[in-house]
Amino acid sequence: MALRVDIQNDENLSAVPDDSDFLIWVKASLVQNFSDLEQTIRVVGEAESRDLNMQFLGKDNPTNVLSFPLQSPCLDYQCLGDLVICAPLVCQEATLQNKPENAHWSHLVVHGMLHLQGYDHDNAADAAKMEGLEVEILSTLGYSNPYNVE
Repeated sequence: MALRVDIQNDENLSAVPDDSDFLIWVKASLVQNFSDLEQTIRVVGEAESRDLNMQFLGKDNPTNVLSFPLQSPCLDYQCLGDLVICAPLVCQEATLQNKPENAHWSHLVVHGMLHLQGYDHDNAADAAKMEGLEVEILSTLGYSNPYNVE
């Protein structure tokens, strides 16, 4: 499988993991088979996150991760869609949850990638399924259960 991950960090935000980390996290989160996949992850600040959250979800606040699924027959490669991750929130949340930043980054990438593959947490049954899969994937990466926050 050819897998490419395009990291966009136009604001040159600091405390962003290496591209190789993102590639590992994306690859681990794929529950479907792909022959040729290109994944875009846009790392943003709070202002852009807030704007996107307001524009697409009607919520006037920044959020840690947004997933934008793509269904386009026009591409000559497979693309699940785009992830947008708010770097300042990731760092703040990791500190508040007393966990390593890379553990939180990996969780948000896995969470977002599962959304792009059709998983959701709109009801208790779907949330249990999605969270269970997240925990399983993160454990293969050496990270503990993100839902056991102390």
